[in-house]
Amino acid sequence: MSADIRKIAVWIEETHREIGQVISPPTRKAVAVAVIKNPFAGSYTEDLTPLMDIGAELGGLLGDKCVAALGIEPSQAESYGKAAMVGEGGELEHAAAILHPKLGAPLRVAVEKGAALVPSSKKMGGPGQVLDVPLGHKDAAYVRSHFDGIEVRLNDAPRAGEIMVAVAVTDSGRPLPRVGGLTHADAEGKDGLR
Repeated sequence: MSADIRKIAVWIEETHREIGQVISPPTRKAVAVAVIKNPFAGSYTEDLTPLMDIGAELGGLLGDKCVAALGIEPSQAESYGKAAMVGEGGELEHAAAILHPKLGAPLRVAVEKGAALVPSSKKMGGPGQVLDVPLGHKDAAYVRSHFDGIEVRLNDAPRAGEIMVAVAVTDSGRPLPRVGGLTHADAEGKDGLR
Protein backbone atom coordinates (compact mmCIF):
# COMPACT_ATOMS: atom_id res chain seq x y z
CA MET A 1 0.00 0.00 0.00
CA SER A 2 1.32 3.43 -0.89
CA ALA A 3 -0.55 5.15 1.97
CA ASP A 4 1.69 5.84 4.96
CA ILE A 5 -0.84 4.98 7.68
CA ARG A 6 -0.22 6.11 11.26
CA LYS A 7 -3.50 4.92 12.73
CA ILE A 8 -6.75 3.15 11.89
CA ALA A 9 -9.83 3.35 14.10
CA VAL A 10 -13.14 1.53 13.63
CA TRP A 11 -16.31 1.83 15.66
CA ILE A 12 -20.03 1.14 15.54
CA GLU A 13 -22.94 3.25 16.65
CA GLU A 14 -26.18 1.40 17.50
CA THR A 15 -29.44 3.13 18.30
CA HIS A 16 -31.75 0.98 20.44
CA ARG A 17 -34.18 3.63 21.64
CA GLU A 18 -35.19 7.04 20.31
CA ILE A 19 -37.67 9.50 21.87
CA GLY A 20 -39.06 6.72 24.06
CA GLN A 21 -39.56 4.31 21.15
CA VAL A 22 -37.75 0.97 20.93
CA ILE A 23 -35.81 0.56 17.68
CA SER A 24 -35.95 -3.09 16.70
CA PRO A 25 -33.73 -4.10 15.18
CA PRO A 26 -31.38 -1.30 16.23
CA THR A 27 -30.11 1.01 13.50
CA ARG A 28 -26.37 0.56 13.04
CA LYS A 29 -23.63 2.68 11.53
CA ALA A 30 -19.98 1.72 11.23
CA VAL A 31 -17.18 4.14 10.52
CA ALA A 32 -13.55 3.40 9.76
CA VAL A 33 -10.89 6.11 9.83
CA ALA A 34 -7.32 6.09 8.55
CA VAL A 35 -4.84 8.77 9.54
CA ILE A 36 -2.21 9.04 6.83
CA LYS A 37 0.84 11.12 6.05
CA ASN A 38 0.12 13.86 3.52
CA PRO A 39 2.91 13.51 0.94
CA PHE A 40 2.21 17.01 -0.40
CA ALA A 41 1.99 18.94 2.87
CA GLY A 42 3.81 22.25 2.83
CA SER A 43 4.12 22.74 -0.91
CA TYR A 44 2.04 23.18 -4.02
CA THR A 45 2.00 20.16 -6.35
CA GLU A 46 0.20 20.16 -9.67
CA ASP A 47 -0.13 16.38 -10.09
CA LEU A 48 -2.13 14.84 -7.23
CA THR A 49 -2.29 11.35 -8.77
CA PRO A 50 -0.52 9.71 -5.78
CA LEU A 51 -3.31 10.94 -3.49
CA MET A 52 -5.92 9.64 -5.93
CA ASP A 53 -4.25 6.22 -5.83
CA ILE A 54 -4.22 6.32 -2.03
CA GLY A 55 -7.94 7.06 -2.16
CA ALA A 56 -8.50 3.87 -4.15
CA GLU A 57 -6.57 1.85 -1.58
CA LEU A 58 -8.43 3.39 1.35
CA GLY A 59 -11.87 3.01 -0.23
CA GLY A 60 -11.56 -0.76 -0.24
CA LEU A 61 -9.68 -1.06 3.05
CA LEU A 62 -12.02 1.16 5.07
CA GLY A 63 -15.17 -0.11 3.35
CA ASP A 64 -14.21 -3.71 4.14
CA LYS A 65 -13.52 -2.77 7.77
CA CYS A 66 -16.98 -1.19 8.10
CA VAL A 67 -18.75 -4.22 6.62
CA ALA A 68 -16.75 -6.56 8.89
CA ALA A 69 -17.50 -4.42 11.95
CA LEU A 70 -21.22 -4.59 11.21
CA GLY A 71 -20.94 -8.36 10.76
CA ILE A 72 -22.99 -8.29 7.57
CA GLU A 73 -22.65 -9.53 4.03
CA PRO A 74 -21.69 -6.73 1.60
CA SER A 75 -25.14 -6.95 -0.03
CA GLN A 76 -26.75 -6.08 3.33
CA ALA A 77 -25.12 -2.64 3.45
CA GLU A 78 -27.74 0.04 2.87
CA SER A 79 -25.94 3.39 2.91
CA TYR A 80 -22.47 4.84 2.75
CA GLY A 81 -20.46 8.03 2.88
CA LYS A 82 -16.91 9.38 2.89
CA ALA A 83 -15.05 12.38 4.29
CA ALA A 84 -11.53 13.70 4.76
CA MET A 85 -9.92 16.33 6.95
CA VAL A 86 -6.57 17.81 5.96
CA GLY A 87 -4.22 18.89 8.72
CA GLU A 88 -1.86 21.88 8.84
CA GLY A 89 0.33 22.28 5.78
CA GLY A 90 -2.21 20.65 3.49
CA GLU A 91 -4.91 22.05 1.25
CA LEU A 92 -8.54 21.20 0.64
CA GLU A 93 -7.66 19.84 -2.80
CA HIS A 94 -5.67 17.08 -1.11
CA ALA A 95 -8.89 15.81 0.50
CA ALA A 96 -10.69 16.09 -2.85
CA ALA A 97 -7.97 14.06 -4.57
CA ILE A 98 -8.37 11.24 -2.05
CA LEU A 99 -12.17 11.23 -2.04
CA HIS A 100 -13.33 11.76 -5.58
CA PRO A 101 -11.59 10.20 -8.52
CA LYS A 102 -10.94 6.67 -7.23
CA LEU A 103 -12.17 5.99 -3.68
CA GLY A 104 -15.75 5.20 -4.72
CA ALA A 105 -15.16 2.17 -6.97
CA PRO A 106 -13.46 -0.03 -4.33
CA LEU A 107 -15.97 1.14 -1.70
CA ARG A 108 -18.76 -0.03 -4.00
CA VAL A 109 -17.08 -3.44 -4.24
CA ALA A 110 -16.92 -3.58 -0.42
CA VAL A 111 -20.68 -2.93 -0.14
CA GLU A 112 -21.70 -4.81 -3.29
CA LYS A 113 -23.15 -2.53 -5.95
CA GLY A 114 -23.57 1.10 -4.91
CA ALA A 115 -25.30 2.69 -7.87
CA ALA A 116 -25.75 6.05 -6.11
CA LEU A 117 -23.19 8.80 -5.69
CA VAL A 118 -21.22 8.43 -2.45
CA PRO A 119 -21.99 11.50 -0.29
CA SER A 120 -18.84 13.29 0.81
CA SER A 121 -17.42 16.15 2.80
CA LYS A 122 -13.99 17.64 3.15
CA LYS A 123 -12.47 20.19 5.45
CA MET A 124 -9.27 21.48 6.97
CA GLY A 125 -8.71 21.07 10.68
CA GLY A 126 -6.56 19.90 13.52
CA PRO A 127 -6.37 17.30 16.26
CA GLY A 128 -9.66 16.62 17.99
CA GLN A 129 -11.81 18.48 15.49
CA VAL A 130 -15.05 16.77 14.45
CA LEU A 131 -15.38 15.47 10.90
CA ASP A 132 -18.94 14.93 9.66
CA VAL A 133 -19.42 11.97 7.32
CA PRO A 134 -22.64 12.36 5.31
CA LEU A 135 -24.63 9.23 4.51
CA GLY A 136 -26.97 8.34 1.67
CA HIS A 137 -28.56 5.16 0.34
CA LYS A 138 -25.98 3.20 -1.63
CA ASP A 139 -28.24 2.39 -4.59
CA ALA A 140 -30.94 5.06 -4.75
CA ALA A 141 -30.29 8.68 -3.81
CA TYR A 142 -34.02 9.42 -3.39
CA VAL A 143 -34.43 7.12 -0.36
CA ARG A 144 -34.95 9.88 2.23
CA SER A 145 -34.88 7.53 5.22
CA HIS A 146 -31.15 7.11 4.61
CA PHE A 147 -30.21 10.83 4.48
CA ASP A 148 -28.06 10.88 7.59
CA GLY A 149 -24.54 11.30 8.88
CA ILE A 150 -22.10 10.33 11.58
CA GLU A 151 -19.44 12.31 13.40
CA VAL A 152 -15.88 11.11 13.84
CA ARG A 153 -13.18 12.60 16.02
CA LEU A 154 -9.73 11.48 17.03
CA ASN A 155 -8.02 13.40 19.82
CA ASP A 156 -4.65 13.31 18.04
CA ALA A 157 -5.58 13.68 14.38
CA PRO A 158 -5.06 15.11 11.95
CA ARG A 159 -1.68 16.43 12.99
CA ALA A 160 0.33 18.78 10.80
CA GLY A 161 1.23 16.96 7.62
CA GLU A 162 -1.57 14.40 7.95
CA ILE A 163 -4.95 13.63 6.43
CA MET A 164 -7.77 11.88 8.28
CA VAL A 165 -9.90 9.82 5.89
CA ALA A 166 -13.24 8.30 6.96
CA VAL A 167 -15.66 5.87 5.35
CA ALA A 168 -19.04 5.03 6.90
CA VAL A 169 -21.43 2.18 6.08
CA THR A 170 -24.83 1.33 7.59
CA ASP A 171 -27.13 -1.65 7.64
CA SER A 172 -30.24 0.54 7.95
CA GLY A 173 -31.61 4.05 7.64
CA ARG A 174 -32.39 6.56 10.39
CA PRO A 175 -34.36 5.40 13.42
CA LEU A 176 -38.10 6.12 13.08
CA PRO A 177 -38.07 7.65 9.55
CA ARG A 178 -41.31 9.49 8.77
CA VAL A 179 -40.61 11.97 5.97
CA GLY A 180 -41.99 9.81 3.16
CA GLY A 181 -40.52 9.25 -0.26
CA LEU A 182 -39.02 6.18 -1.84
CA THR A 183 -38.41 3.33 0.60
CA HIS A 184 -35.42 1.02 0.82
CA ALA A 185 -37.69 -1.91 -0.07
CA ASP A 186 -38.92 -0.18 -3.25
CA ALA A 187 -35.54 1.11 -4.44
CA GLU A 188 -34.44 -0.40 -7.75
CA GLY A 189 -30.87 0.87 -7.79
CA LYS A 190 -30.62 1.05 -11.56
CA ASP A 191 -29.88 4.71 -12.15
CA GLY A 192 -28.49 5.68 -8.74
CA LEU A 193 -31.56 7.84 -8.10
CA ARG A 194 -34.48 5.45 -7.69
